[in-house]
Amino acid sequence: MRVTPDKLAEFRAEVPLSQFTTIRLGGNAQYFVICRTLDEIVSAVSFFQTTGFPLMILGGGSNVVFSDNGFRGLVLKVDLKGISVRDEGGSAVLTASAGEAWDDVVRFAVDNNLAGIECLSGIPGSVGATPIQNVGAYGQEVKDTIVSVRVLDRQSLGIVDIAAAECKFGYRRSRFKGEDRNRYVVVEVSYRLIPSGEPTIKYAELKEYIESGRSREAKAPGSGLADVREAVLALRRRKSMVVDPEDPNSRSVGSFFLNPVLSKDEYEVFLEKSKHFGFDRVPSFASEGGTKVPAAWLVENAGFQKGMRKGGVGISANHALALVNYAGTSKELMELASDIEEGVREKFGIALEREAVIVN
Repeated sequence: MRVTPDKLAEFRAEVPLSQFTTIRLGGNAQYFVICRTLDEIVSAVSFFQTTGFPLMILGGGSNVVFSDNGFRGLVLKVDLKGISVRDEGGSAVLTASAGEAWDDVVRFAVDNNLAGIECLSGIPGSVGATPIQNVGAYGQEVKDTIVSVRVLDRQSLGIVDIAAAECKFGYRRSRFKGEDRNRYVVVEVSYRLIPSGEPTIKYAELKEYIESGRSREAKAPGSGLADVREAVLALRRRKSMVVDPEDPNSRSVGSFFLNPVLSKDEYEVFLEKSKHFGFDRVPSFASEGGTKVPAAWLVENAGFQKGMRKGGVGISANHALALVNYAGTSKELMELASDIEEGVREKFGIALEREAVIVN
């Protein structure tokens, strides 16, 4: 079946996907459309349901790796815009459209003295991805502020509001990434924030940075949120975790692997293996469901050092979990990821889970 441009607003064919991802990899989308209104999203989804072609929803492209062969079907980029705030029982409910850049929303909150997401500064990607991934950093997760997620049901084409309690949030998880994967299109997210609230400073690295005096002095009442935002951005830049065209180490999808959460028995086996290799002490943190072990520590101590390269890809010189595209291919990147997974499994008996979404 031939699909013609006049059937879809802003429809294009054979569009390079690399230009829409932070890692700058991937072949062409067979069909590509940018939707700037809800009606356009409904029309695009409805039309392509009749074709039987695969459909992929794309936001900011900060957590996705497309195959070198591209995507045979439609890639629908959500570009809905809008931010609003309403008072509700002493708190502020900030509602943002799915296509808004996430860091713009954090900046808006901080500029308006609304606490709750300041530690999530600098995270690339769009609002629509935040509930899917339950994004988190420096002691905050969006699940702690999300009120509800408004979605389009791809089957019924109806709009549904899903309360936070029904989203099944976990560590970098939600129902949108699990049992309801590919069922919904996120169109809007609401977050409950605290007017003139205190910033969250409980993550050790962030606390140390602020107490060292390297962040600017507070210049006005309530400016603590701005200080924390500035500190987080500085820490992320130091790790090349802020997208910067001038920093080749930032051409990544951020953390490629999740921190493993081990059961009691798994953790004991891990400690025994670690001792066998001379590691008397290993970093770990109590976590819901078990003990969390830093994936970056596992990667480096399995022999994959920061700055190493393999062909046109490598590991960031500034963060062991960021796999970087220097001038390579998706195939090279996936081979490197597989090498790392195999190395960690062989040495420590732990299977790393990929945080990045791989689209073949």
